Amino acid sequence: MNAVSFTVFLLFFLAVTGIGFFAARWRRPENALHLDEWGLGGRGFGTVVSWFLLGGDLYTAYTFIAVPAAIYGMGASGFFAVPYTIIAWPLVFLFLPRLWSVARSRGYVTLADFARGRFGSRYLALAVALTGILATMPYIALQLVGIQAVLDTMGVGGSSGWSKDLPLLIAFAVLAAYTYSSGLRAPALIAFVKDTLVYVVVIVAVIYIPIRLGGYGHIFHDAAASLAQTNPATGQPKGSLIPGPKAQWSYATLAVGSAMALFMYPHSATGVLAAKDRNTVRRNLAIMPAYSLMLGLLSLLGFMALSAGIGKGVKGYNTQLAVPQLFQQMFPSWFAGVAFAAIGIGALVPAAIMSIAASNLFTRNVYREFIKPAATPAEETRVAKIVSLLVKLGALGFVLGIDKQFSIQLQLLGGIWILQTFPTVVSGLIGWGKHRSRWFHRWALLAGWAAGMAYGTYKAFGIPAPGKPGSHFGGSNAAIPGIGQLGYIGVTAFVLNLAVAAVLTLVLRALKQTDLPDETSPADYLTEAAPPSALTTSGAPLAP
Repeated sequence: MNAVSFTVFLLFFLAVTGIGFFAARWRRPENALHLDEWGLGGRGFGTVVSWFLLGGDLYTAYTFIAVPAAIYGMGASGFFAVPYTIIAWPLVFLFLPRLWSVARSRGYVTLADFARGRFGSRYLALAVALTGILATMPYIALQLVGIQAVLDTMGVGGSSGWSKDLPLLIAFAVLAAYTYSSGLRAPALIAFVKDTLVYVVVIVAVIYIPIRLGGYGHIFHDAAASLAQTNPATGQPKGSLIPGPKAQWSYATLAVGSAMALFMYPHSATGVLAAKDRNTVRRNLAIMPAYSLMLGLLSLLGFMALSAGIGKGVKGYNTQLAVPQLFQQMFPSWFAGVAFAAIGIGALVPAAIMSIAASNLFTRNVYREFIKPAATPAEETRVAKIVSLLVKLGALGFVLGIDKQFSIQLQLLGGIWILQTFPTVVSGLIGWGKHRSRWFHRWALLAGWAAGMAYGTYKAFGIPAPGKPGSHFGGSNAAIPGIGQLGYIGVTAFVLNLAVAAVLTLVLRALKQTDLPDETSPADYLTEAAPPSALTTSGAPLAP
């Protein structure tokens, strides 16, 4: 174990732990036992706090570890994360401000709350809620995988058994404790530290490491030579610097599908709904592409790891270790500790937000809707706190109990699942009026969701991992029916979802099936800030 790196890492970890517990006193509300306060930070975050919160929420340790690892393993195909974030921001600018407005007007805490109010269907809302929880679990697990990759690189923990996992268990316990205590305020404050560290590390890395490796020309030459080598598991080249013709459909559909899915995740919506007014949402969506620039630079670390010979000659090398080991090899010990802290804290922030978002969904759309409709705000908050612990415990089980590569494929499956909620959420937001917002029938949307979920899960289940015949969930691309090209399963499932919803809506309209009442009004989608009459004494909107 490198004592210097570990000491620097530990100091940062202790600092953010203190910040996490202090957050309970930051902007302390008059009534902390309210889900708007614990789960949405009082809905009072301004532009700066929201920008760091959304950045910390969306650009995770998985981004820091897995995107360069994908480029390390297969070359330019791993760059799909860069165009998908570029596509996402103008796309979500069309409907996220409207989501904020209607949620503020009606006191919605989750996307499933909106589906319940918009379409009048508790079962459609349940589908959105359960999909969100299901897709979030492996995503939280991958944040813990990121922490474990850093701990393994630093040599922290024993060689096997509980001693090996003990540091991860301690990190999990600390994360659970301050999330339980402070709610969304904790990751909002810690995000300042996390994002600052990430920007510093990335800027230093893209300047300092190429100098040590002989410049970018040398890096790309080495990377091209390494990727051209044959992969023993497939008998094909490992990858290339430019996606070949056969990879272009999968690259494009994965980028588009990921962009559409990004803000369907519960944690993404939570970050938006915590903003204090509609202009804050607009401003953040306008300046958020700065993170896409950072992501583009971060992606280059995969090529640098190839050029530096990280993992070269190691049979069955875990590509998730490529970036931490690159930092360990290239940086002085003290700055490697800073880089490790950036990755570790980059895992804590989104893991906290994800667990809060998942617990909000369960509390509002399962517990209150189906178990105890008369639950008070204080009881909702207590249930949400307990569920947030259970969600993190489940994610920890993923990390400790299954193969790390399998957990990554489960996250890709989560993207396929969460994309199936897009028709329900966006069709209710893109317009208001008889033919622009509620054209889809609630039962048609539910049937479309079921068809997309079934098809996506079935196709992903049938894909074996490279070199592992008989395995399942080994990828997220399959042949597109009618086209024959390989494409992202999530997009194909989404098209099927939309087609089923559209056709069944026409059938139900022809049969004169009526809709349930829509509790929203046109004015709800244009709200700029909460009216004083809609606020509680703590400044949070009253629940409907």
